[in-house]
Amino acid sequence: MQDVRFDRYREDVPGRANVADTPELVAYYRELERLDAGALWTVANKIEPWQPQSASVPVLWQYDRLRDHVLRSVSLVTPEQAGRRVIYLANPGRRDVSAAVGWLYAGLQVMHPGECASTHRHSASAFRFIMEGRGAYTIVDGHKMTLDANDFVLTPNGTWHEHGVASDGTPCIWQDGLDIPLVNALEANFYEVHPDLHQKVEHPVDDSTGNWSGTALLPSEMPWSKRYSPLFKYEWGPTYESLRRYAATSDGSPYDGALMHYVNPTNGGPVMPTIGASMQLLRPGEHTKAHRHTGSFLYQVAKGSGFSVIEGRRFDWTERDIFCVPSWAFHEHANGSATDDACLFCFSDLPVMKALGLYREQAFTDNGGQQRVAVTPLA
Repeated sequence: MQDVRFDRYREDVPGRANVADTPELVAYYRELERLDAGALWTVANKIEPWQPQSASVPVLWQYDRLRDHVLRSVSLVTPEQAGRRVIYLANPGRRDVSAAVGWLYAGLQVMHPGECASTHRHSASAFRFIMEGRGAYTIVDGHKMTLDANDFVLTPNGTWHEHGVASDGTPCIWQDGLDIPLVNALEANFYEVHPDLHQKVEHPVDDSTGNWSGTALLPSEMPWSKRYSPLFKYEWGPTYESLRRYAATSDGSPYDGALMHYVNPTNGGPVMPTIGASMQLLRPGEHTKAHRHTGSFLYQVAKGSGFSVIEGRRFDWTERDIFCVPSWAFHEHANGSATDDACLFCFSDLPVMKALGLYREQAFTDNGGQQRVAVTPLA
């Protein structure tokens, strides 16, 4: 049998496991293995690190390199064959769970005019962020939403939903975001296909927006007790206008510029229990300071161009590019334009971190708060 060291995680630090292997101990460990057990001190320093050790790595997915491959899938498989015709984003450190970063899944879905994916529901929470095209729609529990570029639409866990493109529309691509890896890790995932394959529209089109998108206003005769937002569609136009107003009247965050969170209008909390989302505006020439926090974050460039520095590596981005920031990784953002603003859409597992009391944040204090770029820019 190949020799295996049981003391490879030992640390010569007071309060940490520091037990050296001996023939007697190794024999003892082998006896425990035969009982499907083990000695905690052999793995304690591994499973309880000094700080988060993310398996994910920073990645930039350039849209202009992916787009042709996404469109090519239309000629290869139908929505009926694929269920969901999506090219998913695979973080090199998380391929085993099909995650883009941490416990978050993301992919690019394409549909042509007249196509419609079958109605389904699952335990995972999900959203769509529209990237290009005209005529896209989503139906959630009988509520139909028409969608335009940069609109953000929810398909909460347990809701029947389907997606399609109107026959008079154009080819559409959107980003899917789900917490599939998290729900699978919790061994709690279920998936169902609607018995009729498609659901009926039971409410006026875009009624969710009409009922719930009033600024600081709530409808008086529509009680809502579900854990996710009743506002299924967050339109780009009002979002961008709110960001511009906020940026004009506030300094915002030194780490994120003018940052605003998408919220449940009934309680001001996250849009869904396990997924949070935000949009931030970087003013012309703005370069934020660096910080890090627990939680995994995936960004899409909704407007403009610039770069981000993540753990000392520079990633140059432009509109529709997607990049990730792993948990506890220092990061900062910069707008590359001196005359126009840039906007970054982001989704994360921040609600989970905060609900479990695991959120922690730390500023980067060296070099005036900005990291030194250690390698050639990644583009």
